[in-house]
Amino acid sequence: GKTTKAIAKALGNNMVFYDDNIQKVSIDEYSNIIYPSNEFDKDNSKVQILTPSIPPNHQILKTASNPISEYDAILSNNLSIPSLKANPQLDIWISGTNGKTTTTQMVTHLLSEYGAVSGGNIGMPLASIPKDAPIWVLESSSYTLHHTKDAFPNIYLLLPITPDHLNWHKDAKSYIKDKLSPLKRMREGELALIPHGLDTPDTSAWVVEYKNSQDIANFFGIDILKIDFKAGFLMDALMALVVKKVLFDVIDYESINSFKLDKHRQEEIIDKRGRVWVNDSKATNLDATLQAIEAYKDRYIHIILGGDDKGVDMTPLIEKLAKIECTIYTIGSNSQRLYNMAKSKSLKVYECKYLKDAINLIDSKLNKDEVALLSPAASSLDQFPSYAKRGEEFIDFVKNLSLD
Repeated sequence: GKTTKAIAKALGNNMVFYDDNIQKVSIDEYSNIIYPSNEFDKDNSKVQILTPSIPPNHQILKTASNPISEYDAILSNNLSIPSLKANPQLDIWISGTNGKTTTTQMVTHLLSEYGAVSGGNIGMPLASIPKDAPIWVLESSSYTLHHTKDAFPNIYLLLPITPDHLNWHKDAKSYIKDKLSPLKRMREGELALIPHGLDTPDTSAWVVEYKNSQDIANFFGIDILKIDFKAGFLMDALMALVVKKVLFDVIDYESINSFKLDKHRQEEIIDKRGRVWVNDSKATNLDATLQAIEAYKDRYIHIILGGDDKGVDMTPLIEKLAKIECTIYTIGSNSQRLYNMAKSKSLKVYECKYLKDAINLIDSKLNKDEVALLSPAASSLDQFPSYAKRGEEFIDFVKNLSLD
């Protein structure tokens, strides 16, 4: 993947790769040798850099002598590899179940005048970020945090947590533990902004807990009414404003309101008949979809759900939908399971299995005062190469609907 390719490019041919997806030895474009994972030789290396998605029970981890994350290899004071070592003046990590990408982009946007760059789970791998960039803003996945043992941020923003990736983490408790793990290594005077009520580990950091967006606004003296973003994006904007307020004692409403959201995040499309369709394909987890429902709950919602739910219990989502006016259209590998759950609550639901079929069915029912919402609460990889491709196909299907 991008992470290890960037490291390989930085190190030249001093690496040996082990890859789950190959069956015989090969050579990559940088002349690195790639072996099948089952040929891993524990005596052939002094350090093993893990691509973030390697699960905790992977066979290599059972024998690896010194496994470290990308973060440790580049940002650690004790474990980093000298030729990779970077030392930004300010290191900001952003994690949580939903909103990491938008918050990372917003923080980078607000701090761009100070030389901020973003990377990690978004944009550039750490090994590709210019070492002289003064501020690193890193979207940090639970996978990376699990494998990171020494590196830590100067500011840690933890967005709200709901169970996710439970087919990778052992359980919800382990998932939350990994999300909180940076606090154990943070130092006095460094800020950790985290949801209220978590089992926070001992830390020297300045910890600010919040229950909701209003909590954050009140604590840091931010006027929510001056922020253009609503629902889940309001939380993202507040997090970004907190960083600039803490660092420079400025609440930059003008700059945050000039930020443009990415595609596939509550992206509204108007069809040929003037009806609203919302592409929220980036809602690959439960919390993201709950936020989208909250944003449109004042209208009747035709919602498309489904895909690879990564082992997450969808009960809270069905319970939320039971409280509003909606019709559900299920697609993807968990289509039948979602259909059965919705039926058990006497909700109006159709099992469509495929995105195009769901759109065609909604097309026959959607009124102008209603909204059609693609917010799947699941990964796209069971039927699409990415959430972006799922969103693009949604847009294409909607734009090509006939007027008849």
